[in-house]
Amino acid sequence: MNTSKMRRKVVPAVENADSADKLDQLLLSAAICNGEDVGPFVRKGFASGKPETVLHHLRHFARSKESEIEDVCRAHYEDFITAVDDLRSLLSDVDSLKSSLSNSNSQLQSVAVPLLTTLDSFVEARNKCKNITLAIQSLRTCVQLVELCSRANRHLSENNFYMALKCVDSIEREFMNKTPSTTLRRMLEKQIPAIRSHIERKINKEFGDWLVEIRVVSRNLGQLAIGQASASRQREEELRIKQRQAEEQSRLSLRDCVYALEEEDDDGFNGISDDGKDGYSNGGNGMLGFDLTPLYRAYHINQTLGLEDRFKQYYFENRKLQLTSDFQVSSMTPFLESHQTFFAQIAGFFIVEDRVLRTGGGLVSKMEVENLWDTAMSKMCSVLEDQFSRMQTANHLLLIKDYVSLLGVTLRRYGYPVEALLDVLSKHRDKYHELLLSDCRKQITEALAADKFEQMYMKKEYEYSMNVLSFQLQTSNIMPAFPYVAPFSCTVPDCCRIVRSFIEDSVSFMSHGGQLDFYDVVKKYLDRLLTEVLDGALLKLINTSIAGVTQAMQMAANMAVFERACDFFFRHAAQLSGIPLRMAERGRRLFPLTKARDAAEEMLSGLLKQKVDGFLLLIENVNWMADDPPQGGNEYVHEVIIFLETLVSTAQQILPVQVLKRVLQDVLFHISEMIVGALLGESVKRFNVNAVMGLDVDIRMLESFAENQAPLLSESDASQLKAALAESRQLVNLLLSNHPENFLNPVIRERSYNALDYRKVVTISEKMRDQSDRLFGSFGTRGSKQNTKKKSLDALIKRLKDVN
Repeated sequence: MNTSKMRRKVVPAVENADSADKLDQLLLSAAICNGEDVGPFVRKGFASGKPETVLHHLRHFARSKESEIEDVCRAHYEDFITAVDDLRSLLSDVDSLKSSLSNSNSQLQSVAVPLLTTLDSFVEARNKCKNITLAIQSLRTCVQLVELCSRANRHLSENNFYMALKCVDSIEREFMNKTPSTTLRRMLEKQIPAIRSHIERKINKEFGDWLVEIRVVSRNLGQLAIGQASASRQREEELRIKQRQAEEQSRLSLRDCVYALEEEDDDGFNGISDDGKDGYSNGGNGMLGFDLTPLYRAYHINQTLGLEDRFKQYYFENRKLQLTSDFQVSSMTPFLESHQTFFAQIAGFFIVEDRVLRTGGGLVSKMEVENLWDTAMSKMCSVLEDQFSRMQTANHLLLIKDYVSLLGVTLRRYGYPVEALLDVLSKHRDKYHELLLSDCRKQITEALAADKFEQMYMKKEYEYSMNVLSFQLQTSNIMPAFPYVAPFSCTVPDCCRIVRSFIEDSVSFMSHGGQLDFYDVVKKYLDRLLTEVLDGALLKLINTSIAGVTQAMQMAANMAVFERACDFFFRHAAQLSGIPLRMAERGRRLFPLTKARDAAEEMLSGLLKQKVDGFLLLIENVNWMADDPPQGGNEYVHEVIIFLETLVSTAQQILPVQVLKRVLQDVLFHISEMIVGALLGESVKRFNVNAVMGLDVDIRMLESFAENQAPLLSESDASQLKAALAESRQLVNLLLSNHPENFLNPVIRERSYNALDYRKVVTISEKMRDQSDRLFGSFGTRGSKQNTKKKSLDALIKRLKDVN
């Protein structure tokens, strides 16, 4: 069949362009040929009232197309006839082909029937084989599934939750979709979540029990760790004491030095055991034995369950709550009794957290532990500030400070910063020492009030060691015979014990507080104790309780012993502070009890002067206008010398040589003043040279007494005692001099009369009269030459009055 010609638009020829009818017909024909809508033409025709024209145009278009249709049909008719002829010629060939196909089909049917029967048997056998194989595979799958279920049940019964979860995961991953039994599948879908929920409950219960148990363990752990730190500190102190003894021995003698190596025991902080059930490490079962297995087990199980983040949050929140609970300070129990438990609980908490941080596999982060520590540090500091502000007993404050310092040492080993705690301790240093000074003031007052001003009597060697050697009060290294009478009273060792206790408490507070060189601080407070407390108490005792020479002498002896004790105090403070003795001795200061010592000696001298004044009253019996000089001195000087000799024999038993020298020097100076004062006094109107010669004998006897003390004191000390009589001696020398006007010579006066006051010289010289001045004494010598010495003395008096 020929392909039809392509359609093309037909535009009718316009015979008459001016004819509107032809134009409308042409437009309608074009629209129909182009397949456009003819509705507008129809509506236009009806609108113009000429629908017949439109109909006419349509009929004209149809007639114009009929001829084209006839032409097309005429062209294709010949092709159709040709095709029919061709089909007729093929009809015989088709019939022969049909018979051939029928024969082939019959042959095929006869041959294929047996094969189809065999094939059906094979297919049936093959299907049976597949079913049997599928059944075997299903049975194997069920057997494996049942075995895993049995294994999971066994692990659950043995609380081996991790292996049970691994079995459940294997069942879910490998058998859930392959299980041929819908019953088994439904059972697994129901039981697997139940098993996981059961394991979660069980492991969380174990973890909850561990949280309860770890609080008690933490307290014991903190106490153990702080106890180990205390033991370590004690060993260090013992080693330091041995080192000081060795240094002291080497300082005294370079021979017989003994050296030894000592092996220190391990503190036990690093004892860690790696044994643990189910492969969990317990985090250390050494001397700080605490078990972290339940924690790590719970963490691992929650990781397996996919609940790692939730468990981390749960653990941190619970531990934070526990720490907050540990911060509670009971108002019913004094802090002194509960502070060890309080700090030990916190120490144990952070020891556990340190171990969890290092071995927990990310259970807690370093930042979380640091935040907890910052919170704990802030709370501990506030508690210490509050409790220290309330305390009024130095010993209580020291006990808490020592424990807090041990806490700092313990936690510093685990890397926790403790500077804030040490700053709180340093901040209350002044308050502690003020309380300590107050306590020592009370103790010293009580010790001084109990003193009977009697020499201490020691029967046994241990008493001597306890009261003398322990404070280095001995003057000789030779052990005395017992019973031994000490030169001091019981006040001295009692006060020494109080001061030594103060030093040790002060050093104990200052040491282990982060400050290495604290000797200057200890020395400052020791100075305050000695100068403000002890010196003040002794001064008050001297001014209020001394009633006699014996008591005053005992107090002066005590002060001399205190001088040696003060040297020991500063050496002891230096040793305890770790300062070499040579450095401490290089910075030695004056005797801190100077006021009390001076007051004691002044009190003793005053009482002795009162005694001497009683004997010097006998000076009124002196014959100031004697005809002959007295032989052997006046009566009063014998009494005074007897008293002084008795005083020396008694005082030398307890008073040190220098103290005795100062007291005797003061008394002799007083005697000299009293002799000069007697000549100045109104009771002596006149005296002659015989009386002066008698005074010369008296002074010679006193000087002889002073010189006789040389074996007891020394030559220089005896010369100083003799120099105490300088005023009376120079006055007598001047009155007995043949040239008294030499007093006016500055050189001679400075050399021989430097102790004399010229006003006293004038007054006393005016009272001196020669023998010739007596009543009727000049009858036999009237007109004789005037005495040259008297002229010189009168000239001296005149010149001195002119100077005045």
